[in-house]
Amino acid sequence: MATYFLFGKYTHEAMKGMSPERTAEANKLIEKFGGKVKEIYALFGEIDLVIIAEFPGNSEAMKASIALSKLTNISFKTAPALSVEEFDKLITEL
Repeated sequence: MATYFLFGKYTHEAMKGMSPERTAEANKLIEKFGGKVKEIYALFGEIDLVIIAEFPGNSEAMKASIALSKLTNISFKTAPALSVEEFDKLITEL
């Protein structure tokens, strides 16, 4: 499983639907696409929300990101991530 960061920006419509129930729905939606939520954080500034999740691959992460936007009206930018340990191993192979 690969790690992905989903960076969210609230729209006015998204703010109307904020609730613990919507968070639970979002978690279930991620699981529907083979993912697992590791952490969710609310942020200050330009990015309002970050979801750290694991997915089997890019296709599943992309599907989940689009489905989450449709469900929540939150605009997501999704990026794959490597742990520092994985990155260090990768650069030693160069």
